[in-house]
Amino acid sequence: MIKCILLFFMATLMSQSTQAGTGVSQGALSTALQAVVEHPTKPLASLSALAIRDGKVVYEGHFGYRTMPGDAAGKRSKPDHKTLYRIASVSKTVMAIGVMRLVDAGKLDLDADVSTYLGFSLRNPHFPDVLITTRMLLSHTSSLRDDAGYSFALGTPLQSVLDPQGANFGKGAAWAAPSPQSDRAPGRYFEYVNLNFGVAGTLIEAISKQRFDLYMQSQVLRPLGIAGGYTPETLSPTDFKHLAVLYRKGSESLWNPAGPWVAQVDDYQGKAPAPRAELASYVPGTNATAFGPQGGLRISVAGLARIMQLLMQRGTLGKVRILSPEAVAEMGRAQWTMQTERSNGDTLHGIFHSWGLGMQRFMDISGPGSGDRFVADGGVKGLGHLGEAYGLNSGFIYDPTKRNGLIYAIGGIGTNPEHDRGQYSSLQSWEESILDALYRHAILPTR
Repeated sequence: MIKCILLFFMATLMSQSTQAGTGVSQGALSTALQAVVEHPTKPLASLSALAIRDGKVVYEGHFGYRTMPGDAAGKRSKPDHKTLYRIASVSKTVMAIGVMRLVDAGKLDLDADVSTYLGFSLRNPHFPDVLITTRMLLSHTSSLRDDAGYSFALGTPLQSVLDPQGANFGKGAAWAAPSPQSDRAPGRYFEYVNLNFGVAGTLIEAISKQRFDLYMQSQVLRPLGIAGGYTPETLSPTDFKHLAVLYRKGSESLWNPAGPWVAQVDDYQGKAPAPRAELASYVPGTNATAFGPQGGLRISVAGLARIMQLLMQRGTLGKVRILSPEAVAEMGRAQWTMQTERSNGDTLHGIFHSWGLGMQRFMDISGPGSGDRFVADGGVKGLGHLGEAYGLNSGFIYDPTKRNGLIYAIGGIGTNPEHDRGQYSSLQSWEESILDALYRHAILPTR
């Protein structure tokens, strides 16, 4: 017993020494993040945050509660290193890695007509002579729109929604129409659209002959030793035990900061739901939107750190190579950049100014309640993605040259985000506080 206590004491000292050696203000950072979570008028249900400096994880902290007393389990549980969040649109960056694996394998040409892979003609009916490519899908310049929806039941072929002759085409709201203000032809105009990634996921299925969620586990997550998956069907019993419930204070249409936390999604209480009956008859390559390529990934911040390190290390993590250096470079290269004089895109309230393949390029543009700046003093650019859905906010931002990175996942927000823009960006005030605290305490050298 004495030996065990001594070993524990020695391990603790070693851990403290390692943390001290990083130059990270561990206590100050944790205190700052705890204060954000416990804000009197803008509380957060849970928060997991992580910082990478020079390619190495130097901080990871977890705050608040993964589940609340109002849930069926009737008790609170705290988030930890294994906690999985439905990470929302950060899923797109991970999904793009899956696409680029096919490019590396010579099975997919980024600039080829996607119709040749999908097995049906994918054309904007307003621009029938302009082909649509995978590059356009991953850079949000395809001319697709979310107005007709972006997630469809398994039994609904995507072709039926996108083809003018399809049973679910309706009024064609899935396609951009010509505009007198700007050129809306495929490849000419940026608009952030979830459906792009549903189509790209279907493209993955058509080429791999494998269901999208299963492909992503076998080709990206498992080779990197990352727990989680894009659908409940792919989560293990252990995953369900660590899954964060996502919350809001009230509903999306009726916020109540003084009210109870209301579960929005993933309230499984540690038990897997019954598999969807339609899975047995689903044909890969017909409709991957039902597997959440645009935002359904359940993953921990530690898992995201491995994704970030993979990109920082140009496609390799340890002895495992997932992508070529060329594929990683192409993901981060500017595919679209806002040109105000040409009106060539929608910045979505000032947050988007440049885009790569499956990831945003943060250009350090700032203004009151507008811009993509992610540290208060500015002067820092990066690559990555943001996420927002069902009460969750998330961020995955890194500098590929200095190999510094910031990751966070918020499991629930307590006030209407539409009424809370940041001081120097389009982010919410709590996101600004989290990112700036991580940067000041974990990335900047201590003084």
